[in-house]
Amino acid sequence: MIKLLAVDMDGTGLDSQGNMSDKTYEALKRAAEKGIIVVPTTGRNMTILPTKIKNESFYRYVISSNGALVVDLKENKELFSAFIDRETSLAILKKLKKHLIFTAVHLNREFYVSGIILYIGVKKVLKGDAESLKLVRNLSRLVKRKDSTVEEFQLFYRNEKYRDIIKDIIAPHGDICAAFSKGYAELFHRDGTKGTALLRLASHLGINPDEIVCIGDEENDVSMFEVIGHPYAMGNAVDKLKSLAEKVLPTNDEDGVAFAINEILGE
Repeated sequence: MIKLLAVDMDGTGLDSQGNMSDKTYEALKRAAEKGIIVVPTTGRNMTILPTKIKNESFYRYVISSNGALVVDLKENKELFSAFIDRETSLAILKKLKKHLIFTAVHLNREFYVSGIILYIGVKKVLKGDAESLKLVRNLSRLVKRKDSTVEEFQLFYRNEKYRDIIKDIIAPHGDICAAFSKGYAELFHRDGTKGTALLRLASHLGINPDEIVCIGDEENDVSMFEVIGHPYAMGNAVDKLKSLAEKVLPTNDEDGVAFAINEILGE
């Protein structure tokens, strides 16, 4: 019996234009009404959850910033966190400044970007979901604040050679991991993965991994595919996820999440 449904957002619950279809939205609500715990499990931070579901009540828990943070919205309580420490964050930022890599950070549940070019680009991609996006001149100054908790870094680049540069930058920091997509990388604490966060939440709720379906499409979903009982890959997923998947669904432009929910509910 499936008790929990963990759904990635971009490329999974959202279509290629960054929108959640009515069909997917209604399917998620229907799953919750049937008693399944629906958990948005996303690389996004808390302030840029998709507008269509941001203020909905059919879910209580959110895994954000790729697993760096698990929040109980009803109690406004952090159930789990795995932040990048201040010293490591500052060292990474110092090295990034030497390269043409556009940098953003998830910090204190907020989304900060450095530089107007990246700010405009992120606004264009996220559209209405980016209303709370914050532009800052100096990320290091922000990170130095005593109350700062760095959830993850998001890095944007135009040349794939920067993958190796980024790997070299984080190499001295054994507790930092990277997940790559084309022109994009996410840096996070090794304990701040979707897989670890999902297992922590499942333990909190008394749910076994075999009672969970997770759905994803990108490299940052691998960690949960490796530990959850029923991993489903989108039709548009990277090959590695498809190789780990119990089932490959239709694409995000074909309402693959809704397809999965209908099967889970026997509809």
